[in-house]
Amino acid sequence: MHIHILGICGTFMGGLAQLLQARGHRVTGADANVYPPMSDQLREAGIPLTEGFDPAQLEPAPDLVIIGNALSRGNPAVEAALDRGLPYVSGPEVLAREVLAGRWVLAVSGTHGKTTTASILAWILDQAGLDPGYLIGGVPLGLGRSARLGSDPFFVIEADEYDTAFFDKRSKFVHYRPRTLIVNNIEFDHADIFPDLEAILRQFHHLIRTVPGTGRIIVPAGDVNVDRLLAMGCWTPVERVGHAPALRAVPLAADGSAFRVEEHGAPVAEVRWSLVGDHNLANGLAAKAAARHTGVPLTLGAEALGTFPGVKRRLEQVGEVRGIRVYDDFAHHPTAIATTLAGLRRRVGDRPIVAVIEPRSNTMRMGVHRDRLAPSLAAADRVLALQPEGQDWSLAEALASLGPKAEVFDSVAAIVARLAATLVPGDEVLIMSNGAFGGIHRRLLEALDGRP
Repeated sequence: MHIHILGICGTFMGGLAQLLQARGHRVTGADANVYPPMSDQLREAGIPLTEGFDPAQLEPAPDLVIIGNALSRGNPAVEAALDRGLPYVSGPEVLAREVLAGRWVLAVSGTHGKTTTASILAWILDQAGLDPGYLIGGVPLGLGRSARLGSDPFFVIEADEYDTAFFDKRSKFVHYRPRTLIVNNIEFDHADIFPDLEAILRQFHHLIRTVPGTGRIIVPAGDVNVDRLLAMGCWTPVERVGHAPALRAVPLAADGSAFRVEEHGAPVAEVRWSLVGDHNLANGLAAKAAARHTGVPLTLGAEALGTFPGVKRRLEQVGEVRGIRVYDDFAHHPTAIATTLAGLRRRVGDRPIVAVIEPRSNTMRMGVHRDRLAPSLAAADRVLALQPEGQDWSLAEALASLGPKAEVFDSVAAIVARLAATLVPGDEVLIMSNGAFGGIHRRLLEALDGRP
């Protein structure tokens, strides 16, 4: 069957394309900007790409059109598919039908930590000698790709609460029907589609309803919003991790890079790994508990954590020039910004941290979190921020409480020039955005290296 995907270069749709190709389908796709890293993965997989949404790409007509959730009415290719009566579906729907049916689905949900936790879980299963399938909204460094079909029953899916498509406003994760479900945490986010936290909790409740009574739901102990969710109704055994007497991590290093795993107060194993921060201890514990549900012993899960190489764009060091280290991180919500900074602070001690931020997400651009932005950046020694074009609230006013350590710029070039003129050996530069940020990482490293 020939399947054409509109909006193929996002991590979810690009991963889905590779899974469908592995299932034997002929897959093509298009996007407004055919951009790496997904465009590189797709080209390596031999999946033809079209730049833009000219209706001509639907001639001859494919057997099925998958429409990404970033596309809506008015898009030329979408309008052509509707006018011609072509069969069309959402990505989550076809994933459930073509890939997840008959699999043991392990879904990782929550406001924060989904990509890292799903990557750790897939890594544990892989290192246990299994061949799990997975679809993750990032690139696990040890596994190399964001998606794999796998030959074993187990399939790890990053379960996002964002809506499915312009014609299906349910959260994507209600399509997945997991047997093992992780709910990392719940906060208000995605203000462009959810009016309040209650609306988000309602979608998570729909997800809870799909988990069978013989399955398992893994949650952090003491998360108020997760507890509210479970109080709405739950028909599945719940495992709480993070505090005694449950499965918990006892730090052996201040930055969280070493810890002891305990259960019911008894030591299980010691772990030394590449990640830092309390949030990653929570991510690792949840992944270990989910892997145990499939039969992987905790001790084997702990061994796998020790070799986990990390995830692209999750506090990833992308370069070092003249003693100045540059990191890339996906943080775009105040909670994620604060936890990422806390993790880096524990890693680098007293070395100066220079935070560079682009408030790019829809929720940020709407100003929903503007009052929380400055407190989330308090741990940085300097803050450089990009005022997004067209944003109707002042970033300088939002960061005013940080005083002279915060600067706001109207272009990436201006930020790079300022950094190149002021950074000194020993500085740690943490760049945070959920987008490409104008290629700032490469441009800064080149500027520090004296290249044009």
